[in-house]
Amino acid sequence: ASYRSLEGMVRKLSTYIPVIQPIDYTTIWKRGTKLDLTLSDTIAESDDPVVIAIDSTGIKVTNRGEWMREVWKVHRGWIKVHIAVNVKTKEVVSIEVTDEKVGDSRMFGPLIDQSKENLQGRKIEQADADGAYDTRDSFNKLAENRIKPAIKMRSNTSTKARGSPLRAKHAREYLKIGYKSWKKKYDYGKRWAVEGAFSLVKRIMGESVSATKTEHMFHEVGLKFKFANILINA
Repeated sequence: ASYRSLEGMVRKLSTYIPVIQPIDYTTIWKRGTKLDLTLSDTIAESDDPVVIAIDSTGIKVTNRGEWMREVWKVHRGWIKVHIAVNVKTKEVVSIEVTDEKVGDSRMFGPLIDQSKENLQGRKIEQADADGAYDTRDSFNKLAENRIKPAIKMRSNTSTKARGSPLRAKHAREYLKIGYKSWKKKYDYGKRWAVEGAFSLVKRIMGESVSATKTEHMFHEVGLKFKFANILINA
């Protein structure tokens, strides 16, 4: 919800529960921009190995910005959030927020590194991702960390190594058994857990950010996904 909506909601709630004090827009904004919530603290403790799914989505800068684009043809841009999700628990285990110009594959490595850190020693068995992440760097990152790849490929993909033996091996298997058998073998359908995380955040906390400065926008987007973990584990 927007800061104004939250202000109104708390004011109304305070009429029913006097112990809750009304809070103004400025206070909400200041607290929101300074709230320091660590992602690892929102992930439930466990020793279970993890399969992660990686993807990205766009977040509107403001609803007003969308209106400006339509009426005045002014390009205000988007914020792009890249996440990795535990496909079993649906928890977000890593977040990277960028502007719209940053390609998905560039964030693959940082998401793997951050997932390892936030999962605190738990084994990441497999990483699921769509064709946007089908690069040598992505496969080499997985090889380096001994993580099984489940990255969708084109039907005419090359099987030459070209600097990534793991990708070549994966491509040969993909072409040999076909997409349907490959999808079943790697349980690739569970990749949609990442889409579920995007849907949850946008449905409950909105598709846009209220902040105006870039650093505050990035912080606000990160908080949305951290709060989603708290809701999941409540």
